[in-house]
Amino acid sequence: MAAVLTAYGRALASQFSARIMLLSLVPLLLSVALWGALLYTGLQPVIDWVQVLFTDYNVFGASAGMLGMLGLGMLKTVAVPLMAMLLLLPLMILTSLLFMGLAAMPAIGRHVGTRQFAGLEMKQGGSLLGSLGLSLGSVLLFVLLWILTLPLYVFPPLALAAQVALWGWLTARVMSYDALAAYASFDERRALMHRHRWPLLAIGMVSGAAGALPGIVWVGGALISVVLFPFLAMLSIWIYLVIFIFTGLWFQYYCLQALRELRTGNVGNVQSPRP
Repeated sequence: MAAVLTAYGRALASQFSARIMLLSLVPLLLSVALWGALLYTGLQPVIDWVQVLFTDYNVFGASAGMLGMLGLGMLKTVAVPLMAMLLLLPLMILTSLLFMGLAAMPAIGRHVGTRQFAGLEMKQGGSLLGSLGLSLGSVLLFVLLWILTLPLYVFPPLALAAQVALWGWLTARVMSYDALAAYASFDERRALMHRHRWPLLAIGMVSGAAGALPGIVWVGGALISVVLFPFLAMLSIWIYLVIFIFTGLWFQYYCLQALRELRTGNVGNVQSPRP
């Protein structure tokens, strides 16, 4: 736990430097270009599709009754756009995470490595293609698991716990690889991700919980006006990227410190964990 908190403090100190903040621009521009085009051409069809589903399966009546019991009857008029936002939100997060991993994590690795771990040998155990393959595979598995957890929204606290756990797993898996790709060998990376799986998952879950903030901004737009959706989407993506960059710094500091300790104590005696 001390190592996790130490890495957190270092990441927080680095987060607001001009160089690190500029790292959010490239993935932001990529995400805005992608989602600007998708929302412009596809937002209304998604809302229309959800409207048809609500009508065909009498979801309007069920949702109105449930919201009424919770004292939120005023939300029934925005139930359709709200559901559309909930469907789009995970896709926005996933694309932001992919762009961040490809465009920002290598720069974060260089920033942290040269400043704090200058003497650490770079063994290049990972690659851009490896990162892309791991990210895409993890995202596909995440989407499948996310779909399977949708019925849990009947009991919101359980759904929230499941979502935090899923985001924690995905974030830890993707960012741990990227944090160690340039510095650790294949065996070192496997060993570290196995030995430190619980601290890494904890960092991912805390970061996933922090990711609820831009979700509130995005979904909250449904309570104001559909016209604001594109602008709130852009704001949400940027907030996600800032959170992801901080998360990347947190993983980078933690993983490189763990790698240095591994080499100091077990140089030449690193084996892959048993499956």
